[in-house]
Amino acid sequence: MGQRRQAEPVKLFVGMLSAYRGAFAAAESCLADALGPVDLRSDLFAHEFTEYYRDEMGHPLVRYFVSFDRLIAPGELAGVKRLTGEVEARMAADGEWPVARPMNLDPGYIAPSKLVLSSTKDYSHRIYLDDGIYGEVTLLFRHGTWKQLEWTYPDYRTPAYHEFFTRIRERLMEQRRSVSGGPPLGEAADD
Repeated sequence: MGQRRQAEPVKLFVGMLSAYRGAFAAAESCLADALGPVDLRSDLFAHEFTEYYRDEMGHPLVRYFVSFDRLIAPGELAGVKRLTGEVEARMAADGEWPVARPMNLDPGYIAPSKLVLSSTKDYSHRIYLDDGIYGEVTLLFRHGTWKQLEWTYPDYRTPAYHEFFTRIRERLMEQRRSVSGGPPLGEAADD
């Protein structure tokens, strides 16, 4: 029988999707209150990949990512997904924006070898985490680049997103080195 080991810490990020740019600051503030300081912020990306959210969220949609300074255990992702659902519900109830759902929050994490997203929806490629939350490996990091999978969302395939995810990954590796004093586990195998 193999030896059980504690999971290495990962870098939490949240993707935000909204038609209202002012909603990003409100969501970021709520998340930072619960999850700690934000350390990286992406540019704003036009989200022209689907009409799925249009009636509920408005148009045109914009995507924005933040990552958090505090590293988390991978098992914390389900709790973060529940938290983001609560933030979404509060923002909708506030009535500040003229749509039913002013913000969509998608938490995930980056490990040296992968990007994992959370979801409330089950599917063949998703693994149950806890309390109605599923996890999915959305991208792999191999030979210095992000690799898409059959189910990777169209926007998560774009070079602009990959550039930001690489910045998050680099920050993760820097944080792991500063804690351990040496190269993080998995670094050589994943580069």
